Amino acid sequence: MPTYKAAVIGLGRMGSTFDDEVTQSASVFLPYCHAPSYAASDKTELVAGADPHREQRAIFGERWGISSDHLYRDYQEMLEKEALDIVSICTTARVRHQIVVDVAGSGVKAIWAEKPIALSLAEADEMLRACDARNVVLAVNCARRYNPYFAEMKRMINEGILGDLLQVTAYAHCGISHNGSHALDALRFLAGSDVKWVFGEMESDEAAASDNDLMGNGYLSFDSGVTGFFRGLPGGVAEWEFDAIGTKGRVRSLANCQEVEWLHLKDTETRKRGLPARSTILLPARIQGMGLSIIDDLVECTQSGRRPRCSGHDARAALETAIALRESHRQGGVRVELPIRDRTLRILSGEIREDNVPARIRRMRLAKQRQ
Repeated sequence: MPTYKAAVIGLGRMGSTFDDEVTQSASVFLPYCHAPSYAASDKTELVAGADPHREQRAIFGERWGISSDHLYRDYQEMLEKEALDIVSICTTARVRHQIVVDVAGSGVKAIWAEKPIALSLAEADEMLRACDARNVVLAVNCARRYNPYFAEMKRMINEGILGDLLQVTAYAHCGISHNGSHALDALRFLAGSDVKWVFGEMESDEAAASDNDLMGNGYLSFDSGVTGFFRGLPGGVAEWEFDAIGTKGRVRSLANCQEVEWLHLKDTETRKRGLPARSTILLPARIQGMGLSIIDDLVECTQSGRRPRCSGHDARAALETAIALRESHRQGGVRVELPIRDRTLRILSGEIREDNVPARIRRMRLAKQRQ
């Protein structure tokens, strides 16, 4: 198997050191973020990084053994000087669109980008055109598609263990674009089809009137006939939970995968129609890190020509669904059909706030001030 030369643009937490913060988690399997996954994979060699912030470059170089002559302030210089196969883009979403377009034009085979894919539908459209025109594989880190619990839920749905799928539900207290992209993409993943139309209810009329990220609820109608429900407003103890209901069974991921249960009907001597029985979902004894699964997927896609498990097209669909939910509220609670005609519509993802200084650097400076 050939080694793919990899680099990271945006050398912050998700680009480099998020895994160092994880001590206990049922929803994250390490290695998870970009640099540690490239370092651990037998398919890739981490060779370079780019970030306009000197502190970020210094931390990245020391952490991953990258010499200063392979660390760049300008990602364009890195693309010119390094012979790269895969590039991760872990910057703020404010600049992600142009970087993806530039990287796609540089001759790489694949891109692994953070979410949300972009701020506007027009930006997302251009990103996909740039990648598709050059046969560049684009994966976006809506990572629940690579989580083993969600993979098992999807297998049970695909194999008919739940019967005919009727409904999928997500509880995720979040902005509908930033972390909401995870929840909306997971609903599409479980439903296995595209959203036809939505009704949306946002946190307030004032929030819906702006382009800022916001919380809200939604009703989703999928083209397969499955019904979807999204709760992005506070859900009490039901936070980051997913539920798939079929004619023969139900599978739920509770408390961000801390517990996963399967309910199915079991006939008894007194009741032939069946009573609900609860079973556990067993996973393999050894679970591969989710970042490694993404890299394996990317490499296989460069060879087969298929789209990755979470493609740029999937990520655009999540953004489009979020915008449709907000537009439904803006227009007085009307049904909004997808695809959306006005491609200039946007949501300013919550993660771009104060993005002139990286979040990790802000935290480090604050910690020094408190000493």
